[in-house]
Amino acid sequence: MSEPITSPLHDRHVALGAKFSEFGGWLMPLQYSGVVAEHRAVRTAVGVFDVSHLGKLRVSGPGAAEFVNSCLSNDLGRIAPGQAQYNLLCNDEGGVVDDLIAYLISPDEVFLIPNAANTTTVGALLADAAPAGIEVRNEHRDHAVIAVQGTSSDETLAALGLPVGQDYMSFATANWGGVDLIVCRTGYTGERGYELVVPAASAGAVWDAVMASGVEYDILPCGLGARDTLRTEMGYPLHGHDLSPEISPVMANLNWAVGWDKPAFWGADALRRQRAEKAGPILRGLKAAGRGIPRPHMRVQADGADVGEVTSGTFSPTLSTGIALALLDRSVPIGSTVDVVVRDRQEPFEVVKPPFVEPGVREG
Repeated sequence: MSEPITSPLHDRHVALGAKFSEFGGWLMPLQYSGVVAEHRAVRTAVGVFDVSHLGKLRVSGPGAAEFVNSCLSNDLGRIAPGQAQYNLLCNDEGGVVDDLIAYLISPDEVFLIPNAANTTTVGALLADAAPAGIEVRNEHRDHAVIAVQGTSSDETLAALGLPVGQDYMSFATANWGGVDLIVCRTGYTGERGYELVVPAASAGAVWDAVMASGVEYDILPCGLGARDTLRTEMGYPLHGHDLSPEISPVMANLNWAVGWDKPAFWGADALRRQRAEKAGPILRGLKAAGRGIPRPHMRVQADGADVGEVTSGTFSPTLSTGIALALLDRSVPIGSTVDVVVRDRQEPFEVVKPPFVEPGVREG
């Protein structure tokens, strides 16, 4: 087994005393001061994450956007250059090979940010399908991605002279100290925030500047542990848990991320059939009515019979209770009570519609 890849910011994380974990083939910070403290920093102040493990693919050439649009589920025709879009790459059965963010640079250039473990697969699928004149280039190691998230993210970045205040899912290019970077109003936390796509060689200088700028706003470095609790509170899916080659966007309640009126895209026939049939399991939220903390793969029961399985589960630092995403039979209604089997005990949970916490991502 090969050694995990380290981020361009690895030395910063070591100096900050991070605890590390392997994720998608990368050795990334799991936590620094603690998951709960880091989670609360994002909800009430500002946190900074190294998410350089995320993939980076550039698709370029005449008609590149049109080509990408013929492959991905969502409709790039809904956005303009300078905007980003959540998207899904599906297989013929409608399952999700990966979920990713597409940055529309121009009609002839799209920058994609897939998940770490799936970058090579996504790149290969697109390259195999690309017509002559369109290049799919893997730039995974060329860029770092720094996520600045939280209620004081605008102030933190504005103090560095970086562009802030753009619409949600819009991006701007900037030059900071001779470094060209992208500032996109995106994130995975549900709070107002930005993701900076930075040349790998300049990542350390940008990280240091963000940390220094955020001191007066009580900035904390945050690891993937807090990123997971934050995204679960929002009901955001994680590939490999709530999405997979066996779990489709219809099952995951992501119909909004499918361009149903597009003439064609990968998996279209299967997804249209699933949407029409309204059969099979569907992703719901579960909120603890007791003290149980759910974890992935725990069974969900109603009246003693299995009705589904937890796909993501954690303790919510904001609500101080257990929460989960679970694939449930469609017969289980929102508002009903089910049991999650936690260490051979049946713990009661309410079936709810995420998000569990009111999002601040679109404010301002």
